[in-house]
Amino acid sequence: MIKKLKRIEVEEKLKSLGLVVFTPQEFKDIFATPQSIAAVFISRNLGKGGVFIKLRNGLYMVKDAYVSLFFIANKMYESSYISLGTALSYYGIIPEVVYTVTSVTAKISREFATPKGNFIYQRIKKSAFTGYGLRLIDKENVLIAAPEKALADYLYFVDLKRVSLNDRLDLKHINKPELILFIKLFNRPSMLTLVQRIYAEYKKPRKIY
Repeated sequence: MIKKLKRIEVEEKLKSLGLVVFTPQEFKDIFATPQSIAAVFISRNLGKGGVFIKLRNGLYMVKDAYVSLFFIANKMYESSYISLGTALSYYGIIPEVVYTVTSVTAKISREFATPKGNFIYQRIKKSAFTGYGLRLIDKENVLIAAPEKALADYLYFVDLKRVSLNDRLDLKHINKPELILFIKLFNRPSMLTLVQRIYAEYKKPRKIY
């Protein structure tokens, strides 16, 4: 006999397991229920009166649970890691606050607009899909680029003329030799020239107004 699912019990169990962002398959496995029943339960508990939020097709979360946007970004589109403007802002390499969460992937580029925020995934070549690891952020382990890799990823898109170069890069904590190693993964000599130009400009005295 299949046990009837109760909203409060379901919500409490998902929270206790730390699985507040989940797929229908994970839901099915946790509650040992047929796929069809899991799908109906999730569907009926979406929206204003429900306990779940739909992030995208096949991914949901408990509505009132706190989970970081970085963690959601990792789950939204696997395999990917936080990089570009979001990582540069997190590390203080750029002064701006970035509201859209940006990641890179070796798969096709994607964008998702969700009730929790907007998420952008930019494609890079597989040979450059490295230089990231787990970092504890807001009590959650998330995949994020190392500072030098985040900058290398960003300069790749600058070199492609897909984004403009930020003229307020703070390079004082960047390990230049490590940055160069990551730059070489993209196999674009023009990126090396770009790095040398950026460092030449960075060493110049800043104007004080």
